[in-house]
Amino acid sequence: MDSGHNAGEASPSATTLTLAFSSGNPRIEETRGVMHLFRDDFTSSSSHLPVGRKPLVCVLGVPNHMTYADFCQFCGAFVQHMLEMQIVRNDETEDKYSALITFDSQDSSDGFYKHFKGQRFSSFEPETCNVLFLINVQHTGSIEHGQASSVTSSEQPTCPVCLERLDQEAGGTLTTICNHSFHCSCISKWTDSSCPVCRYCQQQPEKSTCFVCQTSEDLWMCVICGFVGCGRYKEGHATMHWQETQHCYSLGLETQRVWDYVGDNYVHRLIQSKTDGKLVVLNSGCSHAGKGDSSCDCSDPGISEAMLNSKVEAIVNEYNELLSTQLENQRLYYESLLQEEKKEIEKEIVAAVELAAITNAKLLKINAKIDKCLAEKKFLDDVNENLLKNQDIWKAKLTEIVEREKNALRPKDDKIRDLEEQLRVLMLCLETGNCLE
Repeated sequence: MDSGHNAGEASPSATTLTLAFSSGNPRIEETRGVMHLFRDDFTSSSSHLPVGRKPLVCVLGVPNHMTYADFCQFCGAFVQHMLEMQIVRNDETEDKYSALITFDSQDSSDGFYKHFKGQRFSSFEPETCNVLFLINVQHTGSIEHGQASSVTSSEQPTCPVCLERLDQEAGGTLTTICNHSFHCSCISKWTDSSCPVCRYCQQQPEKSTCFVCQTSEDLWMCVICGFVGCGRYKEGHATMHWQETQHCYSLGLETQRVWDYVGDNYVHRLIQSKTDGKLVVLNSGCSHAGKGDSSCDCSDPGISEAMLNSKVEAIVNEYNELLSTQLENQRLYYESLLQEEKKEIEKEIVAAVELAAITNAKLLKINAKIDKCLAEKKFLDDVNENLLKNQDIWKAKLTEIVEREKNALRPKDDKIRDLEEQLRVLMLCLETGNCLE
């Protein structure tokens, strides 16, 4: 990323933001610097872009699980307008990185800002793309942690993938977090999260912690089952694990040395040298050195090599014997655990069978009651149906009787009316006779 812009061109502190960053392989060399950005609140509206901006943007907070190819695919068609992209790590966040991008024109950078501002990296994740305009980048220095690699970005003017020159006119270049440069089109085909040159992975493994107290200091890992516990100078969970499981060998994660809890000492005599990575004898030295014997035959390289080979063979035999013994003990231990588990399972099976028998008896009783209730219901339904039929029949008979009675009473009513009429006439005649007399 071009760092030739001076700090005097930056906006006032009220509208700018300064972030520290670093790049490079931490085991070899780290490059540190600071970036000056326009603040997020100042550029929150896409219609009011900052005055004095340049075709430089910074994408903050890219998740580490996104590889370089994933990020290039996320940028889409804007990759064709990118002249240079540099991946850096922020000092404040360990699981995210940032991308410093130089575009070929101001319109391309503005379009990238408007399109990706606040957009989610993936529909399955809540992280959003935080794009800010970049004012300038200043490199403050570099720190060497080891022997620098003979293959660096300054000595490698060609792309390691296609072996073509890294010319911005031919295509955009991408500088990884370990300071190795590639063509964007070449690195976009690299699906691995590691660098194609040095194999440095941007997504570092999580730090080990004690399985019990979660401390990250003085850790020991059981070589039998992989349990990670703290040492005796902390909470002593590794020792407790040995007492509970009889796994007597633990590997110190810092020293990479194996400790034997039964013998209360280190079990191996060979360790890996931190300088050249070769196996060397632990605390090696001539046994005659303390006796003042200056003419010891151990100074002969042939004799020393033969003694070393014999020691290595003896150590291998001892290790094989210890390993076979430990594996046999572990076999017996796990077989006892399996027996106990088998007994527990058998007890559970017996209890389940008894419970199933009781449940089946209850179920049979319930089914018998249900059958009885269904029979009673069927009987009552039949009775109800017969009663309804009888009701209709008796209603018809009652209607017929009522009609017949009405028909039988009708002549009597007529006769009664005639008699009443005759009686009325007779009474009228009698009254008339009395009046004449």
